[in-house]
Amino acid sequence: MKEIVIISGKGGTGKTSFVSSFAALAENKILADCDVDAPDLHLILNPSVKEKFDFFGIKSPKINSEKCLECGICRSVCRFDAIDENFQLIDVACEGCGVCVWNCPHGAIDYLDKKRGECYISTTRYGSMVHAQLGIAEENSGKLVSMVREKARKIASDEKADLILVDGPPGIGCPVIASIGGVDFVVVVSEPTLSAIHDMKRVVKLAEHFKVPVGICINKYNLNEEMTQHIKDFASKQKIVILGEIPYSSDFYKAQKFGQNILEYNNDFRKPFSEIWKSILNNINGDKNGL
Repeated sequence: MKEIVIISGKGGTGKTSFVSSFAALAENKILADCDVDAPDLHLILNPSVKEKFDFFGIKSPKINSEKCLECGICRSVCRFDAIDENFQLIDVACEGCGVCVWNCPHGAIDYLDKKRGECYISTTRYGSMVHAQLGIAEENSGKLVSMVREKARKIASDEKADLILVDGPPGIGCPVIASIGGVDFVVVVSEPTLSAIHDMKRVVKLAEHFKVPVGICINKYNLNEEMTQHIKDFASKQKIVILGEIPYSSDFYKAQKFGQNILEYNNDFRKPFSEIWKSILNNINGDKNGL
């Protein structure tokens, strides 16, 4: 069983459009959306939820007003000012570190599990899908990503799937690290803009740190051919395969408007995406003919 994650560094480069298109081309696969802070693969695939799991993440302090003597020690040790003058916890300010719990001399602060989000197992027109939603202003996105990947692997094993196709989060932070660790191949979707190229280089470096092989897809390549060439030059210097190029088209957002991937909306895109997908499969199977 292989695991491929599609990431971008910069948000908005089109990685979810790529994942939903690959979902139409891949066989015997499981889908996973690891962008738990702002998931959007479900907007295209319209999943039907079969199971739902609560995600608790880190514990949260809770002040017991019957035991609290308002001595003020908890407020003095809290570096986040998360306890107000009435000795009530300010949820959005609390980091859940537990310092107030450990320093309260009266045992008036409990350390309790708190629901931080939800994880779902669903069915789509392209097969099973695992996805999640972190609560507003909640922490531990990396831990929720790990939960998504764990359940995806379990389902893939149960269904004897050959592939897990992952829609990863943007950036290079904790959820990205949790998404790419131990995968077989990372597909980086970039676009010919300064910010996208900057973030592409950072995420490539991150993948290389974890010794995960990388390929690059250039989206909207015809918007700035000079910048597109810059991406190719970088890939050549770093010995990274260019998996393929997709031109800019307003059909992408039109497809999303109707809850479709680009292949369902405009069959003209089937050939370039099929070629990219073939290149991905060649690379994960060890035939790096694109280098």
